Amino acid sequence: MSESTRKRQRMEDSATYQIRVQGCLEEVWSDRLANMTITMDLKDQQVPVSILQGMIRDQSELLGVLNGLYMMRVPILSLEILDEEMEM
Repeated sequence: MSESTRKRQRMEDSATYQIRVQGCLEEVWSDRLANMTITMDLKDQQVPVSILQGMIRDQSELLGVLNGLYMMRVPILSLEILDEEMEM
């Protein structure tokens, strides 16, 4: 989404997120991580990177995913909003 079309994100807004983490996460962790899809990026990397992608209902659910990754001791490399669903 371009900066010119970006709207203000609110705590209760849902959005599709992509979270890149260091290491190999198996798909079985998806249930613990808000049913996000987990894929691997092994190209041009010394260390494997797992990519989590999916719709998160609100910032509270996002915090639950991030806390889950923290409890699993998985280093977070990046977090990006891919698209937003917001009220005007």
